[in-house]
Amino acid sequence: MPIVHIDLIAGRSQEQLKNLVKDVTDAVSKNTGAPAEHIHVILSEMQKNRYSVGGVLKGDEEAE
Repeated sequence: MPIVHIDLIAGRSQEQLKNLVKDVTDAVSKNTGAPAEHIHVILSEMQKNRYSVGGVLKGDEEAE
């Protein structure tokens, strides 16, 4: 039973998230042979002010 964890910044639409988990499930199934119904995808969304790159919070980038 493959388990895939995806961390991403919040803000994508429900449609985008649906497409993401479908594409990831298809890729894992194709490359592992696991049936889609046994593949688990866990999405963890974080607020922009809880993630940084290069010491700058992603939420602060919009203010610049």
